Amino acid sequence: MNANTSWQVFGVVIEHDAAGVKPVSLEMINAARKLADQISATVVAFYLCRDDGGGDDGNATATQRRQLAAEEKVADALIQNGADEVRFLTHPDLNIYIHENYSFALMRQLEKSRADYLFLPATNNGKELSAVLSAKLGVGVATDCVALSVSGDGDVAAVRPVFAGKALATVRFRGKTPHILTLRPNIFRGTDPAAAVPRRGEIFREDVALPEFSHQAQRLVKKAASQLDITEARIVVAGGLGMQSPANFKLLEELAEVLGAAVGASRPVVDNGWREYSNQVGQTGRTVSPDLYIACGISGSVQHLAGMSSSRCIVAINTDAHAAIFSVADYGIVGDVIKVVPALTHEFRKVLAA
Repeated sequence: MNANTSWQVFGVVIEHDAAGVKPVSLEMINAARKLADQISATVVAFYLCRDDGGGDDGNATATQRRQLAAEEKVADALIQNGADEVRFLTHPDLNIYIHENYSFALMRQLEKSRADYLFLPATNNGKELSAVLSAKLGVGVATDCVALSVSGDGDVAAVRPVFAGKALATVRFRGKTPHILTLRPNIFRGTDPAAAVPRRGEIFREDVALPEFSHQAQRLVKKAASQLDITEARIVVAGGLGMQSPANFKLLEELAEVLGAAVGASRPVVDNGWREYSNQVGQTGRTVSPDLYIACGISGSVQHLAGMSSSRCIVAINTDAHAAIFSVADYGIVGDVIKVVPALTHEFRKVLAA
């Protein structure tokens, strides 16, 4: 081992919502831990959250005590998954993600605590935040990484798709740190930490000062962030022009609700204004790698396949038995999606209820 690498720090920005830490955050912790173990480095988790003015001086309110207890539970989960330190950065305006606030808080923290590499998820928020940090810090960023390794001299190399997924490029970093990487969700899953030896770690809590920001903008961001991000969903139900009308996407929403899935769409659907751009899967949209991808009425253009072909299991539903989507599908159903999807929803609901 190179002695110069023994004190490197892998920082991980934890993404979370009202339901708690998102699975992709645990995947990043796992990826950082595997790298850190090879060079005796440290993994530090940065958790940005709201502050209800709590304290441990004995005068905390019941709400404040609940917040501190919740933070301890989060910290334990992150430590058991591989973190050596968990740093809570708190402020009332950090209750929801806003890139101005998150980038400001992280930059101030990075001025005080070292991070040689900084991992973020390749989700909507992670991609935006990594770009902002890269520009403001003047450092490099490797996006949508699907593999990581450590060289003999302790440097990290990242593999990421290029040319719409037709090739893979290996990225190595030089120059100013932290080197920023976004990791594709559903790629870096670890083993169940419950089966491992319990780990110990340190917990730090710091109140951060933020510039004023519009409360109206916060409400808008909260509304936009209420939907499940298709890039991190384990199941995606996507629709194409074969859905025939925007009203028929209600069928996909019902199926997605039963499966706990996100609803995606092809580019023509988005171009027609049937769905928001955030739903688009493909070369000019989002890249997804779910466990299950159900393509409904999607022909399977090269551009669409570039965004979903890495899915673990692909089910295609189309009236055209020769549609290109069947060339990558694990299972195919030749039929009218308007009839097939409700039948699937009924059967899934019955099986899952049992």
